[in-house]
Amino acid sequence: MPYDTSLDKEVFAKSSENDDGKITVSVHSYNNGPKKLQIVRENKDQEGGLRFVKLGRMTKDEIQAILPLIQEALSNM
Repeated sequence: MPYDTSLDKEVFAKSSENDDGKITVSVHSYNNGPKKLQIVRENKDQEGGLRFVKLGRMTKDEIQAILPLIQEALSNM
């Protein structure tokens, strides 16, 4: 069965922004299945728009910024 966006429900989403872009912590449930945590990084391009990039390694400041978001996401799971 192919992925169907209409079956993907976003339960929670909050972002932490800095000068380089933002990191979003969210909880999703696909087709009423188990809730899962997703962490996405978006960096600003030369025009100031955001574009998706691999999360990769995180700095200590980034981790400290999203830890409260992860805790809040856990309460929504």
